[in-house]
Amino acid sequence: MSAPEFWNDPETAQNVGRKRSRVEKRIQSGESLDTQFEELDVLLELQRDGESVDADIETLVASLDTEISKIEVTMKLSGEHDEHDAIVSIHPGAGGTESQDWAEMLLRMYLRYCERRGWSSETVDYQAGEEAGIKSATFMVRGDFAYGYLKSEHGVHRLVRISPFDAAKRRHTSFASVYIYPDIDDDIEVEINDKDLRVDTYRSSGAGGQHVNVTDSAIRITHLPTGIVVTCQNERSQHKNRDTAMKLLRARLYQLEVEKRKEEQAKIEGEKKEIGFGSQIRSYVLQPYQLVKDLRTGHEVGDPQRILDGDLDEFVEAYLAQRARTTAD
Repeated sequence: MSAPEFWNDPETAQNVGRKRSRVEKRIQSGESLDTQFEELDVLLELQRDGESVDADIETLVASLDTEISKIEVTMKLSGEHDEHDAIVSIHPGAGGTESQDWAEMLLRMYLRYCERRGWSSETVDYQAGEEAGIKSATFMVRGDFAYGYLKSEHGVHRLVRISPFDAAKRRHTSFASVYIYPDIDDDIEVEINDKDLRVDTYRSSGAGGQHVNVTDSAIRITHLPTGIVVTCQNERSQHKNRDTAMKLLRARLYQLEVEKRKEEQAKIEGEKKEIGFGSQIRSYVLQPYQLVKDLRTGHEVGDPQRILDGDLDEFVEAYLAQRARTTAD
């Protein structure tokens, strides 16, 4: 970072700066543990000398337990791209307004989860529903191990509730798909031929934030061989929107290749159960009882509102713990 030409490429410089920040936080965590262990040694010595320091010891041990738990979770994030930023895309299932409203509830949940973790988020595409909810939304998440944590949310999410859009007050079941992609580095090669792309411009619409434009600078790119469609309407510049859309496309194509390799490996190993984009991973029941249950780990919580307000840590940690056990086996 001290090189004279370092800031000539601002995007690369920012990436290096984020990596440095992650390393510094790891060092600070280690130094903090060392300091607290030294303090604990002193308190234990005072206790042996008859000093009344039991309350201080209890407080310090609780603090150490919390910090060590956080480090243990981080140690489970050993995947190839776990340290990377993340791209989150949410799409409602069949069911019209009801499922579109559920998709927007999930969008709110993840944005609040990002806030809780101190991550920044940037909406790059937002398509509002006709009556309520969203047709789709995509946002980028910048933060330490964002992809490592959020990858646990990839899959289909199911909601059971009394629909606010049903005059007869009947119970409805809705589905929405959540896709999580790593924001892959530019040095990872994903071959994209211009002849395989169809690029359309259009006028942005919907509540995508104060920076969403009202000009024809929004970009939609279709990758013809795979049928993957990505859009970006966040910037006023068509050029910037295209760059962001291409970044999304590269991430989608990379993830597609990863999934293909997983499927091939599963066939080789003779696995009976395949985990794909259509897997239902979690149920959120608001009526007739209150329960959120992860169908992969079995972890459940009887307070759906807390979870929908973004308190996802226990579900994420349960998933990471299960993955760590599976890898160890």
